Amino acid sequence: MKSSAIAVSGLRKAYGDNVVLDGIDFDVAPGSIYSLLGPNGAGKTTTVNVLTTLLKADAGTVRVAGHDVTTATKQVRAAIGVTGQFAAVDELLSGRENLQLMADLKHVRPSNQIVTQLLERFDLVESADKMTSTYSGGMRRKLDLAMTLVGNPQIIFLDEPTTGLDPRSRRTMWAIVRELVAEGSTIFLTTQYLEEADQLADQLAVLHQGRLVAQGTPEKLKRQVGGSHVQFRFSDLYELEAAAQILPESTRNDEELTLRVPHDGDSRSLVALLTRLDQQTINAQEFAVRTPDLDDVFLALTEQTSTKHTSKEAIAR
Repeated sequence: MKSSAIAVSGLRKAYGDNVVLDGIDFDVAPGSIYSLLGPNGAGKTTTVNVLTTLLKADAGTVRVAGHDVTTATKQVRAAIGVTGQFAAVDELLSGRENLQLMADLKHVRPSNQIVTQLLERFDLVESADKMTSTYSGGMRRKLDLAMTLVGNPQIIFLDEPTTGLDPRSRRTMWAIVRELVAEGSTIFLTTQYLEEADQLADQLAVLHQGRLVAQGTPEKLKRQVGGSHVQFRFSDLYELEAAAQILPESTRNDEELTLRVPHDGDSRSLVALLTRLDQQTINAQEFAVRTPDLDDVFLALTEQTSTKHTSKEAIAR
C-alpha cells in the first residue's frame, strides 16, 4: 500500500485571536488531484504556505512526500513545486531566460535541453525570446507552471492557478494539469472556481471558517446535498397554475413561469411526469433535468456551518 503524498493531522494556525486553521486533517493519495475549496479568507493559501514550508504551523503534524515539513524542510522543498496566485516571472527576462534561471538555481542538467522541452510542451517556442512583460496573462501562467516543473517535482502545489484567466486559457491549464497527473505527479489545487474542482479533482475538501466542513469525491458530495429536480417552463400563468395543481409536490415561480419538481434521476419517473401533464393537455415550453453541482454543495455546506456558528454565538451571549 502506497503511503500518502501529503498527510495532515490537527493542523492549526492563528494570528492573535484570528484562528485561520482550526485543527484540520486530510490525506492526499499519490498520483491524484486533491482540491481545496473555500471563499477568500478561508485559509487556503495559509494551508499551502504551511505545506510548502513557507509558514510554521502552531500545532499539528504535516508530512509531504514522506517528510516532516518542520524537521525535514530541505527534503520537502526538493520534492515539491509551487505555483502561486500570481505568476512569479521576471518581466525583465525572456521566457527562455526565466526557465534557464530556474534550472541554474536548481542545478538541473542538461539545462538547455530541459528548457527547450518545457518551451515546447507549453507552446511558448515562438515567444521564448520575447520579454515576459509582453506576455498575456495566460502565457505568464503557462510559463510560471513550466518554471515550477523544472527539476521534476513529485508534488505540485497550484494555489488558484487560473485566477483572472479567460475561459480558453483556463481550459488549456486544465489539460496541462491532467497530463501531469497522467505522468505520475500529485497535484494539490486550491481554487475558487467550483467548475475547476469539478473538472479536475479526484478528491476535494471544503474549507470554511478554519474547518474542513466536507471531504470526498465531487460525486459523493453532490449526492450528500441532494436536490435533483425537473424544471418546467410554461407560456403563461394559466398553464403554470394548471400544472401546479396536477403536480402538488412542485415549487412554482410565477415571475419566471417555472415549476420545479423533485426528481430521483430515473428515466421512468421523468416519463411519468411528462405523461401526467400530457393527460391534462398541458404543454411545457421547455423542461430540463438538473442535478446538484458543486455550487449547490458549496452553498449548502457553508450556509449550514455559518448557521451553526451563529447559533452557538447566540447561546453564548
